[in-house]
Amino acid sequence: MTIKPLADRVLIKMQEAEETTKSGIVLASSAQEKPQIAEVIAVGPGGVVDGKEVTMFLKVGDKVITSKYSGTEVKLDGEEYTIVRQSDVLAVVE
Repeated sequence: MTIKPLADRVLIKMQEAEETTKSGIVLASSAQEKPQIAEVIAVGPGGVVDGKEVTMFLKVGDKVITSKYSGTEVKLDGEEYTIVRQSDVLAVVE
């Protein structure tokens, strides 16, 4: 199965959280911060959303920063993904 986002939605996969600090201290999973950098896996077609024309500027493979608790988390074939609106993406990491 595959997930194909609709309208102005973007499918992202969060990168793994850091398990050690820069000084070498290993963090317990409860102490790790939720990652905010993700990779774009799929992009919706855009179009008219809520009466406004939306042009999709993100593309597959982009590294992006999202809000910590935005989007809807889904699990497919053992992989965890998040579906967010393009407007929930704060920045593209270059």
